[in-house]
Amino acid sequence: MKRLFKIFLSAALFTFSLGSAMAFDFPDVAKDHWAASQIQLLSDQGVIVGYPDGTFKPDENVTRAEFASMAIKALGQEHTKVAQPVNFTDITNDYWAYDAIQKALYFELISYSNTDTNFRPDDSVSREEAMTVAVNALTTEQISPAKAREVLANKYADSDTISEDFLIAAGKSEILGMIVVEPSGEKALLEADRPATRAEVAAILFNMREQAKLNPNAKLAEAMRKKTGEGYVIENATVQGSIGTIPAGAVIPIKLTQYVSTQSSKDGDVYVAVAPQNYITNDKFILIYEKANFKGQLLDVRSGKWFVRNGVLVLENSLITTNNDQTTSFPATGELYKNRNWFMKFVRATLKGEKLEAAPTDIVYMRLLKPIKVDLTNGWIYEE
Repeated sequence: MKRLFKIFLSAALFTFSLGSAMAFDFPDVAKDHWAASQIQLLSDQGVIVGYPDGTFKPDENVTRAEFASMAIKALGQEHTKVAQPVNFTDITNDYWAYDAIQKALYFELISYSNTDTNFRPDDSVSREEAMTVAVNALTTEQISPAKAREVLANKYADSDTISEDFLIAAGKSEILGMIVVEPSGEKALLEADRPATRAEVAAILFNMREQAKLNPNAKLAEAMRKKTGEGYVIENATVQGSIGTIPAGAVIPIKLTQYVSTQSSKDGDVYVAVAPQNYITNDKFILIYEKANFKGQLLDVRSGKWFVRNGVLVLENSLITTNNDQTTSFPATGELYKNRNWFMKFVRATLKGEKLEAAPTDIVYMRLLKPIKVDLTNGWIYEE
């Protein structure tokens, strides 16, 4: 089992590093495609994905369930917890996009009434629906129907055909420069009722995310707020925007969950530990949440022997599993030692070799081997 775990750790680290460095280029999206940059960026970040054959199919449609999932990922809220789900007759809690749909409803991206019984997850999302979701993600200035008609009529040949339900959202989208239409030499068409293509969805999601960084709606603003709390201060941690960085060399406490000893443990033994408290910045922004799990192995175990040597016990951490159930690389090392006065140090070193041990719940201090970047709004670690 220990050998298997070591193989797993190596494979996991390889996978994480490969996945984070990987970029997605789609053979059916030309570099001069009107939405190429948005497709590339969102696919690199895992918001949208291609098909198993490596293509993107930019002209295919997107279902309402797929769009809800993409919108939540674009806003970085896939790890939000929803306490009171909305019940629909056509989706159950084992449906693949159930959680994403509930989050889209919670953040008021998708409007619904108490009389709605169906969500229609497999229907194609229309351009009207997609652009309404994008506007719903924002805090915007109110405009009148007359103002909406005015700004739309100046640019779109079919503006008089859009529904009253979409009118205000369409007007706000135009004012914010968020309406997505394929470039054309003729007067543009809104085509509100037409199913949105995958390329259009990518552009709509990109526009939504950029605007939400500036003016998110009330619920998103709260979710996107950097979280604060008490805990163990990492002195040299830095904050830039919503991203916190734990620098290489930072010293971090972990609490072991099993007994280890120079006399009974062996090289390669696996250990599991937890964060005994939040790791925080000087300004109390939470970097790593209490009870995050650490996994690693004993790197160097040498028993203490009379007249020979003091014991040596070095731990090598490899992985962390956060409160978001994210498992990623967290390389760090630490060494057990005992604080002795000078006389006992002399006795232990020259006569009776020091024996080292740590019981469950004991704290070991680890030194981080690479910088760790964390989204301070949701605790998500950026894999590099």
